Amino acid sequence: MSKISFFKELWGFLVTRKKWWLLPIIIILLLLGLLIVFTESSAIAPFIYTLF
Repeated sequence: MSKISFFKELWGFLVTRKKWWLLPIIIILLLLGLLIVFTESSAIAPFIYTLF
């Protein structure tokens, strides 16, 4: 199963079941995941960790 088909299926689920309240939760989780990945090995990591 490719990543694109996963997102297509997720989008189809949200549209079919009208679960629009899940969209902000998914977006925030993705942004937090990207923040963790990008700051894991960078020079700004100590500054990010002090915020949380």
